[in-house]
This record gives sequence, structure tokens and C-alpha cells, in this order.
Amino acid sequence: MLCIRKEIERILIVKLSALVIGVATLYLLITTFDKGAQMVSAIPAEPVGLIMFVLEILIAIVILYLGLKYRKYLVVGLILVQSVMMIYFEAVYAHSVHTASNLFIDEFSIILALIIGIIGSLICVYSLGYMKFFHESHTEIKDRRNWFFFIMFVFLSAMFGLVFSNNITWVYFFWEVTTLCSFLLIGYTKTEEATNNAFSALWMNLLGGIAFAGAILYLAAFGNGIMGLDQLLASGKVIALIPAALIGFAGLTKAAQLPFSSWLVGAMVAPTPVSALLHSSTMVKAGVYIIVRLAPVFQSTFTGYMIAMVGGLTFLLASGIAISQSNAKRVLAYSTIANLGLIVACAGIGTYEAIWAAILLIVFHAISKSLLFLSVGTVEHRIKSREIDDMNGLVVRMPRIAAMMVIGIAGMFLLPFGMLISKWAAIRAFIDAPYGFLFVIILVFGSAMTLFFWAKWMGKIIAVTSDSKNIEGEVDRSEWAALTSLAGLSIVTTLVFPVLSTKLLEPFLLANYGHTAQLSQDNVIIMILMLFLLVVMPLSILLPHRKRRHLAPYMGGRTTTHDMRFSGSLGVQKKTLLSNYYLHDWFGETKLRTTGIWICSILIVVMLAAGAIPGVFR
Repeated sequence: MLCIRKEIERILIVKLSALVIGVATLYLLITTFDKGAQMVSAIPAEPVGLIMFVLEILIAIVILYLGLKYRKYLVVGLILVQSVMMIYFEAVYAHSVHTASNLFIDEFSIILALIIGIIGSLICVYSLGYMKFFHESHTEIKDRRNWFFFIMFVFLSAMFGLVFSNNITWVYFFWEVTTLCSFLLIGYTKTEEATNNAFSALWMNLLGGIAFAGAILYLAAFGNGIMGLDQLLASGKVIALIPAALIGFAGLTKAAQLPFSSWLVGAMVAPTPVSALLHSSTMVKAGVYIIVRLAPVFQSTFTGYMIAMVGGLTFLLASGIAISQSNAKRVLAYSTIANLGLIVACAGIGTYEAIWAAILLIVFHAISKSLLFLSVGTVEHRIKSREIDDMNGLVVRMPRIAAMMVIGIAGMFLLPFGMLISKWAAIRAFIDAPYGFLFVIILVFGSAMTLFFWAKWMGKIIAVTSDSKNIEGEVDRSEWAALTSLAGLSIVTTLVFPVLSTKLLEPFLLANYGHTAQLSQDNVIIMILMLFLLVVMPLSILLPHRKRRHLAPYMGGRTTTHDMRFSGSLGVQKKTLLSNYYLHDWFGETKLRTTGIWICSILIVVMLAAGAIPGVFR
């Protein structure tokens, strides 16, 4: 991808690669779903580890150079600290720690691989048409599509490495590759805003990288040679809690939890496929993946409750902030931050029911959010706006895209679709946990806010206007292919949800917790009803209707015209404007985010202290 310049060759390679990756992940599912956790020891640690260390140093040199070039001295200082820590580990401890199995596969990593391989690949296919139109519309931005697709596929590769690595130093390496890829993609346009936002994302994730490096050093010095995830989970809380807390902190930064949420909101300046990739199948999913993976360590510990409280408050406050946003991508960003917070809350609680809910939240969120981001990108290019108010009557102008957006939004908030089932399971888990009533209250109020901002957006999309023309003929075929596939995937996942739970989730819980959640086996009929409801609304938009009479809006007795005008005082013609409620005074971004930053920062300090100080409830 880096070398290819001709567009026809790029299209062929991207589509073929996406097909191969998608088929390979499905083959992996079919051949391994019933075999439980499998450890892989065929790949030697020392030569591969040395190569990874050299690449880590090269990454650090690149970041150091860019930090100096753009005078981002905070980034320079953080990367120097992190590099010194890992050089010290390599020089002093690396030769004395050994991991029997450097790679592994289990039900959870299979689920993440399906998200990365299928959704991530579809986003790459969508990018073909989107990026072509993007550069035709933004001729001032240098066309670097070969670089763009190269980084996109490196990103997916790093994610595969992360979810299949058992060796913690390998996890760390792939973790840092995702940090670099996100930085490069966010700053793709090289505008001043994009560069500043990319560096903002970088320094926050470098903080997490330092914490991750600290966990590796702690395990090397005090962990009796432990350097495998399986060994860490089996070592007991006395040994595992401190490194788990440090890695958990790294997960909070990468998952954009408060006080680190601003980097993900700033990432919206990147082209839409980047936003979709970050939110659905790469960056933020790496953050919640590692926290869920370490959930058995957090269970019934004060550290775990602090992590859960950070996630819960992030869910509540980010849901509130989303109400005040009129920019569609910012609504999606804060919605992502909120849902990741709920996943983190479940992982911090750490019970088997909470983990069942957390993994399902990961699955349903990845599908719906990728569909919504890509749909918004397509709409933005055609109507030249990201504003939700400008999407009024989209069902008339772009009916098929509107139907897909309805599917995506319905999947995020309407009863009884996937996200709602996951939230119901989260309530079950919170009720059974100590002090769970606090999390139930947070979940109820946060979900009420979620209902508000999704419903008002859906209302805009399906409003019927009489003076609009259909503009869907301009959409590229690669965009249609990705959007149609993701919409179909939403429906298929809803249908096979009980099978997903029975064949993957329940065996994972049984192997790691000794219990099964048993929350879906008796609900096949409900799932069929869910599928029916999920399909009915979009079909009602797409099916042809007889010509109906359109009535002008009622304006308090004033006569309105077909083009939304009415006679005001003294006969002056006024334009009728329809706008949503945004409630800035109650849910303003500055007010709620500032509050969340202070509270969650204190909780994180307490969380790290609780893991480090002996005698604290573990």
C-alpha cells in the first residue's frame, strides 16, 4: 500500500486484502470456537522480542523527532521517560524473564478478531470512495492516500497482535504501535488543528504507555518472573493488583475515559474513516479489551471499584454532554466515550454477569458506531455539513442512507435491541455487586440522557420534507458496499446473538469465573422479535408509498408556504427554522467536562494508591 500510486491497483489490493482478512477471521471462528483457550509456544520469544525492542526504539525516535520539530516538549519529555524505562528493562531484566507461550487464543480474543477483521476491513473498503471524494473536495490537502491505507492496515495488524499476545511485553509493543498509528491518522491533513489534536492524543496515550512500562518493570523486579497474561491472572491479587492497576490506567487513557476524553473528541478532525476505525475496531477497543481481560484481578477490590466509578461517571457525564452537541461527529464521539465508560464500569465490577454485559456492549457498539460514522461521512460529503439540524428530511434526500442510520441509531438505544439488552445485563450485575445501587442510579440517568440525544437525531432524519430532491446517486460503490454490509451485520448479529452467547461468551465465563451468565438461552423468541422490529422501521422508509398530501407546518395561525416561509408582523416574510433542543445551560461541554476531569482524576489517584498500599481492601 505504501508503494502503490495507481488508483486501480490500490482499489484491487484493498478489496482483496479486506476479503482475505474477513474470510480468515471467519475461518478462525469456525475452527477454534469450541476448543477453549489455546496457548501457542511455537514462536521463540528472544529473537522476536529483540526485533520488537528495536522497533520500539525506532518509534520513540520518530516521536522524539516530531515532538522537537513541532515544539511539543511535553511529548518529548514523556517519550524520553518511557524509552529510558524500557531500555532499563531490556538491559537489566529481559534476559531473566521468560514466557512459555507468547501467543494464545480464546473466545474473547476470537470476538475481538471478528470485530477487527470484519468491521475494520469494511472501513478500509469504504475509505476507497470516501478518500477519493475527500481529496477532490479538499484540493488544498496533499493527496497521500498510499500513506493513509498503509497506516490503516498497520493499525489492524497491530490490533490482531494485541489481542492474540500472551507475552505482556508483546502486548506493550502492539499497544505502542496503535498509539503511533492513531497519531499519524489524526494528523493526516497536516492542518494546524489536526496537528495539535494529534499531539494531544499522543501525550495522553504516552502517559498510559509510561504506566504500562511501569507494570512491566514491576513484574520483572517483584513478579517472580511473571511476564504472561495467563501467569498474571493466575498469580493472585497480592502480586497482580499493582501491575493490573497500572495497565488499567493505560487502558483508561486509550479508552478516552475522563479525564482523558478530549483526545478522542479532538480526533474528529480526521477524515471520517479514521474516526470510524478509532471508535469501532482499533484504538478505544484496545483500551477496554485490556481492562476486561484483567477484570478477574479487579473483582472485589477497592481498585476495581475505583475503575468502575471512573467508567460510570464517564458514562453519565459524556451522555449529558452529547445532549448539548449539534455536530453529528461530536455526538458520536461523546456517545462512544459514554458507552466505553459503561464497559469500563462492568470490567471494574468484574463479576461474570458484568463481563457478559461488557463483551456484548463491545460487540454491539462496534457494529452500530461504525455504521453511524460512515453514514455521517457520506452524508457530510453530499450536504456539506455535519450539523444534525441540516440533516432534517434526510429520509427524502438520501432514503437508503437514512434507513441505514436508523438501523445504527436503533441499535444504540431502542428497546429491545442489543445495547439495551447489554444494559439490562449490566443492571443485573450491578444489583448483585456490593454498593451496586450507585452504579444502577448512574446507569439509569445516563441511559435517560442517551434516549434523549438519539431520539432527537432520529426525529430529524425521518422528518418528511416536500421541497427536497434525492442526491444518493452521487455515492460511490465502495461506500455502498461497506454501508450495506454493516447494516446487514447489525441485523445478523441481532439474530445470532443467542448463539454468540452460548458458543463464545458462556464458555469464556465458565473457564475464567467458573460460572455462566445464562442470560440469553431462553430468549430466542425475543431475538426474533428484535430482528423483526429492527427491519420494520428501515423498510417503512424504503418501500414505495402512494403520493400523499404534504401539509405545511402550523405556525400559530399564520399561513406557511411550500418553501417553509410564513407572513410575520407587518406582512414581512419569515423563514421557518426547525431546531433541536441542546440545553447548553444544563449540559454544556465545558461545565460537565471540567467537573468530570477533577472527580475522575481524584478517583484514579485513589485507584493507583489502593493498588500500591498494602492493607487496603483487595
